[in-house]
Amino acid sequence: MLAASFTKRRDFRFRIFQFRISNFRFREFCVSDRPWSSTAPPGEFRTYISANENIKEFTIRAVILGALFGLLFGAITVYVGLRAGLTVSASIPISVLSISILRAFGRSTILENNIVQTTGSAGESLAAGVMFTIPALIFLGFGAEFTFWRIFPLALLGGWLGVLFMVPLRRQLIVKEHGNLSFPEGTACADVLVAGERGGSFAGRVFWGLGLGGIYTFLMNSVGAWTSQPEARPKWFDGASFRVTITSEYLGVGYIIGSRVSGILFAGGIVSWLVIMPAIRFYGQLANNVPIYPSTIPIPQMTPDQIWGTYIRPMGAGAVAAAGLITLCRTLPTIITALRAGLKDVRAEGAGQSTSVSRIDRDMPLRWVIVGSLVIIAMMWILLTFHPIPGAETRWYHNLFAGIFVTVFGFLFVTVAARISGLLGNSSNPISGMSIATLMATCAIFFVAGWTAPNYQVLALMIGGVVCIAAAIAGATSQDLKTGYLVGATPFWQQMGLLIGVTVSTLAIGTTLNLMNKGLEKYIPTEIPVNIQSLPVGVKVERDTFSYHGKNYELINSLGSHEIPDGEYLYDGGTQKIEYQWAQGIGSAKAPAPQARLMATVISGILNQRLPWRLVLMGVALVIAVEILGVRSLAFATGSYLPLGTTAAMFAGGLVRTLVDATTKKKDESEASPGALYSSGLIAAGGVFGLLGIVINLFQDPEIGNRVPSWFASLLRLPWNPDTIAFGPKLFGSWATNNAFGLFMFILLAASLFYFARKKLD
Repeated sequence: MLAASFTKRRDFRFRIFQFRISNFRFREFCVSDRPWSSTAPPGEFRTYISANENIKEFTIRAVILGALFGLLFGAITVYVGLRAGLTVSASIPISVLSISILRAFGRSTILENNIVQTTGSAGESLAAGVMFTIPALIFLGFGAEFTFWRIFPLALLGGWLGVLFMVPLRRQLIVKEHGNLSFPEGTACADVLVAGERGGSFAGRVFWGLGLGGIYTFLMNSVGAWTSQPEARPKWFDGASFRVTITSEYLGVGYIIGSRVSGILFAGGIVSWLVIMPAIRFYGQLANNVPIYPSTIPIPQMTPDQIWGTYIRPMGAGAVAAAGLITLCRTLPTIITALRAGLKDVRAEGAGQSTSVSRIDRDMPLRWVIVGSLVIIAMMWILLTFHPIPGAETRWYHNLFAGIFVTVFGFLFVTVAARISGLLGNSSNPISGMSIATLMATCAIFFVAGWTAPNYQVLALMIGGVVCIAAAIAGATSQDLKTGYLVGATPFWQQMGLLIGVTVSTLAIGTTLNLMNKGLEKYIPTEIPVNIQSLPVGVKVERDTFSYHGKNYELINSLGSHEIPDGEYLYDGGTQKIEYQWAQGIGSAKAPAPQARLMATVISGILNQRLPWRLVLMGVALVIAVEILGVRSLAFATGSYLPLGTTAAMFAGGLVRTLVDATTKKKDESEASPGALYSSGLIAAGGVFGLLGIVINLFQDPEIGNRVPSWFASLLRLPWNPDTIAFGPKLFGSWATNNAFGLFMFILLAASLFYFARKKLD
């Protein structure tokens, strides 16, 4: 009887505090006498914290913790995005971690936790915009100038622009359109913040993924206990390569995006790697060992990776470009509506701002936005005029034109990105398509004006890059502002938090890009006779002096040449030969950066018209066929461009998601579900420990002593012996290179995901 009574009381309490987050919809939640629902209709909705309540919000600890999360997730997003070509939202993981961490330092308020996630999520969205565009500098032939001080100012200007332009749009999109625009990620994040009493359980699931994924990644990458990419190249299927890149981050990304999207990605990889590449090898045997453009190597002598890099990449670039434009055209009605609404709201903003006295209606003053926009134009002009890239100098009026273009296109696509994010979610925001549209419009103007030299290619990239970053920030910012509106935050403090988050995370993003570019680079012995006095078309001297292994070379860049493959090379004047290819980390198989290469393809294709257009058009035709079949082509096109190992691992994560859904009554669809939280931990583990592995590789470089201060090298006893940490081959012997053993360990990691995804949150 007593047990039955206790059970009834427990069930009654459970029903009072019960909540459900499914499909980003908060169904029911009660805290004492405060009934609240994030999806209440406009006439019935009220914020969780009322406008009359003044509780702790923009505190020092919240800003510092948010900035630290911005650094962490900015670096992780760059690492995962360059490798996988995809990003995932960081707001939910940051929210649950914030609830747990701040609670350890004393009681925190829901508005403090909101400032943490607002400030921290800026790093993830900023990283997406940066890595989609700025690395195109490498592919355009300015890899030697791809430095932190080139990346930092562009990322900062784009980030500030995206935040500022969202200020006049907030009332229209967030407040007035409540009930019409769902802002799914922002609504889900508000639900998690309100459900903060369960923060410990939520955070614990993320930490389990971070811990187990970190151990797995460290043993695989740094210790070398097993291979990171099991692969088979069967003789009976010449030109094909069966492979899977068994990283924790790919498994986590695949789980979050689900079996449908990951399956479409994998299908694109199958078509490229197991259909087109074997066909190229089969028909290439008929060429009598004569290289076929754009390759300079006969097809029978090419490895699958060389076939992919030479023939599949141009096709994939055409496919991604076509799919991005189709996605953009599909959203044209939304774009027109969003632009009209945004312009109308800006015209009405001045009067409304001055009369606003409510805390939850207090925005950043509109004059700050206007002055800030003018400052950004001036800073863009100063950057391009007084700190140009050597070999890409432009006149002062070109640079002023660029600053104005950035502002005009920035406002247009910030408005579009924010409204699309409200309708479909930030993950459906066609940032690549809007960036391509910006580049095409800019390059078309340049082409008509006769501005087709390499320096104008860089100028076009600067314009497209800043606009892309602004659009990426706007999509995420709109979700954050929606979260703040639902919980009753002060918009002004959120906007200040976003500016701080953008500024701080830019440091981590620029550093991570350079770290990956340096840490993954290789110098490949390559002998090609070259007449430096009469270079082939498409080949230029990028730098007169380049030191490698104590020897001076000339750095030569090839882009679109019929005689020398695309890339950067070290030329020895004594032997009159190219001796090494300088294969930079970004653009390699470990960091293919598909979107950035696509941007370079669009720019160079329009301005110098030296692309393998037949291959590009084949990719376009493939996308049209997929669209006719009724499949959204952007995921398929991305999969056709990425390495097969990447899409195969993500598909494995999608299969785990399917198994979880099939064996549980409730589908695991929310970003705050057990499986999604554990997957976020796996992604974070892959990023953090993947970057740690790159740092270790740099510390093992024999020339590290020449690149760092002597006291630093002496303190860490650099360079390190490669066998000090990478003792896996000695300990495990042949198992360390055995494909079956690597797959077995990956299956164990997938089994842990299956287990934690089915285990309910406490």
